[in-house]
This record gives sequence, C-alpha cells and structure tokens, in this order.
Amino acid sequence: MKHVALVSLCLALVACSGGEHEDLRQWMEDNTKDLRGRITPLPEVKPYEPVPYEVEAQVDPFRASKIEPDSKFRQGAGKGGQFQPDFEAREVRNSVLEKYPLESLSMIGRLVMNNRPIAVIKYEDNVRQVKVGDYLGLDFGMVTEIGENELKLRELIQDSAGDWSERQSSLYLQTTEGSGK
Repeated sequence: MKHVALVSLCLALVACSGGEHEDLRQWMEDNTKDLRGRITPLPEVKPYEPVPYEVEAQVDPFRASKIEPDSKFRQGAGKGGQFQPDFEAREVRNSVLEKYPLESLSMIGRLVMNNRPIAVIKYEDNVRQVKVGDYLGLDFGMVTEIGENELKLRELIQDSAGDWSERQSSLYLQTTEGSGK
C-alpha cells in the first residue's frame, strides 16, 4: 500500500509539471542550439632555466656608492676618503669659533693689517678677528680667502657612507645691525 501511494504521488507530480512553462523551454532550446562555449587554449609552458648568481661580479646593493656617482673625491678614498679631517689637530687648536655653526656667525667687518686682510666675525655678543688659514664652524671650515664683502671657507663634510668631501661656503659682510643670520 505504501508503494502504491508513493507511485501515484510521483505520477501526479510529473503530470502537473508538463505544460506550464513549455513555451519558455522551447525558446531556450531554439536560441541555445547553435551556441558553443569557446575556451582559449592555455599558453605553452616553457621549462624553467635557473640563472647562476655570481656575487663577485655584482655591485653590493646595500652600499651607498651604488646610489652616489663616482667623483674625484672618492679616488683617493681609503678609510673615510682622502679629505678626512684631523680630529686631534682640532682639539689642539681649540678655536672658539669652531664651536658654533656657520649659520650663527656673522662677518661684520674687514681690516687690512700689514697687507693681510682680516675679517671681523661676530658670534653671540662677542667679536673675534680671523685671517686666512683660521677655522670656523662645526664642519672643519678653513678660511681660504677674505674679500671686501665676503669670507670664503673650505669645509669638510661627511656623507652617509662615511666618506669625507669638500664643500665651499661663504660668509657675507653684514651691513646693518640685526641682519646677521
């Protein structure tokens, strides 16, 4: 009895589902009979060829010289470069003007004594005379020339790689009080 009830139920479901959406099914069959899916073929897989890594012929990617161009300053470079300053001589000199940054110093005058130019430098509330060969500023700045309106310096600066190089700087004559920085 259970089997008869189950079979009759299945036949009733099949009979009900037959004609309601037949027109939609027919339209789908008509429009999709010529369609075929196109899948592009996969590209050919090339075999892997390992490349040997030779460290000796490569530039060290972590060295600052890789970024910075070679210059004439580096040609004599050994430990710190050819322009490495003499720290002991600085301690012996113990110049007051080497303890101030160049930006805080002002040239306020120029004198000529015994045919030698002398610049008058103001720092804080003090005044000091300097001549060619004296040192100023924190970057080992040596006075190379004293003109009527300008004092020229050769400074030694250290780059990120630890090499020292030269830089030319100037202090200009301050003509009015208060314009010294």
